[in-house]
Amino acid sequence: MNVESKKTSRTRMTGRQRREQLLQIGRGLFAEKGFESVSVEEIATRADVSKPVVYEHFGGKEGLYAVIVDREVESLLGALTGALSTRGHPKELVERAAMALLGYIEDSPDGFKMLVRDSPVAQASGTFSSLIGDVATQVEGLLAAQFKKRGLDPAVAPIYSRMLVGMVALTGQHWADVREPSKEAVAAHLVNLAWNGLGHIDREPRLGD
Repeated sequence: MNVESKKTSRTRMTGRQRREQLLQIGRGLFAEKGFESVSVEEIATRADVSKPVVYEHFGGKEGLYAVIVDREVESLLGALTGALSTRGHPKELVERAAMALLGYIEDSPDGFKMLVRDSPVAQASGTFSSLIGDVATQVEGLLAAQFKKRGLDPAVAPIYSRMLVGMVALTGQHWADVREPSKEAVAAHLVNLAWNGLGHIDREPRLGD
C-alpha cells in the first residue's frame, strides 16, 4: 500500500466519527492548556486534518469549546441531580452528592479541569460556580423541609445549602489534584463534618457564644 493509500485509510471517518474525534482531542487540549493557549491549527494537527475541517464542524475553537463544556455540565449536573432526586435523610443526601461529584471527577478528569480552570467556585459567575448554584437551589428545598420538621427556621435553608454544596465542591477541586485518600474516604469525612455539625445546630446561633 502506498503512502497516499495509507493516509486515505487512516483518515476515512464518517461525519459523526470525525466530530467525536475533534471533541475528544479538544477536550484533552483545553484541559491541559486552557482555552486561550489552544489554537485551531493545533487541534487540526492532533486530528490529522486540515483547519477547514474544524471550522466545518464547529465554526472555530469557540464552538468546539462550547459543545464540550455543555456536555460536561450536562453530565455533572445529571449526576448531582440524580443523587439528590430521591428523598432521604439529610445525611444520605450529603453522602450521595459527595460521591456523585467525586465519581464524576474520577471518570472525567479532563472535563472537570475544563469546568473549573477559569471559573473557581468562589466566584459569583462562571461555568462551575453557576452549576454549583443550581445544585444548591435543589438542596435548599430539601433542607428547608428538614429544618421545618426539626423546629428550625426554614428561612435560613438557602444559606446552609450553599455552605454544604460549597464545602463539597471545594473539597472535590482539591481531591481532583491530589487523588488521595480514596473517594469513599473523602466522602465519609465530608459527611462526618457536615452531619456532626448539622446534628447539633443551634436554633439561634450567635458569635462569641
